[in-house]
Amino acid sequence: MEFFQRAAREPKRLGILPGTFNPVTVAHMALARAALRHVDEVVFVLPRVFPHKPYSGASFADRVEMLTVAAAGDEAFSIAAAEGGLFVDIARECRDAYGDGVRLSFLCGRDAAERIAGWDYGRPGAFPEMLREFDLLVAGRDGSYAAPAEFASAIRALEVEGAEGVSATEVRARILRGMPWEHLVPAATVEHARRIYTRL
Repeated sequence: MEFFQRAAREPKRLGILPGTFNPVTVAHMALARAALRHVDEVVFVLPRVFPHKPYSGASFADRVEMLTVAAAGDEAFSIAAAEGGLFVDIARECRDAYGDGVRLSFLCGRDAAERIAGWDYGRPGAFPEMLREFDLLVAGRDGSYAAPAEFASAIRALEVEGAEGVSATEVRARILRGMPWEHLVPAATVEHARRIYTRL
């Protein structure tokens, strides 16, 4: 795990927010801030390889730049790159970086929670095993997420305001169509996003 910004603290509970950040949106930031009610630090993790989509659009360096600008000045936020893209890979990299004593909580939306719970890991029982390494804090996104009863202790709802209906896909689509989009990204990143996405 390579850090581009690291909080100057030793968290007891770490919130992990993995994503493509293409671009970083107000929803990403709202999710991270809401999580600080439950965790000591949030690390935004940009995988170098994605398991379910190819790298397209903004470059890796562009995305790191936007994250760095968006998180600037917040002492509870870290930014890092992971070699792996699956939650279990990221969890193990975080464990190496933060130590065995930290509790790991992944932050995600309903769609990502459904994807990770339903992913084919190649063998039965893989998902329950993962939930012994980390838990999930899940924000509603186009509907709430109801965890299967057997996972209720490891998957909790996270109340987030200001994230509903916001997505990086919508930002890119609006830029392409010449529609207003600036309100969907952190104010500090507007000019960066304008420069990056109008040249694609």
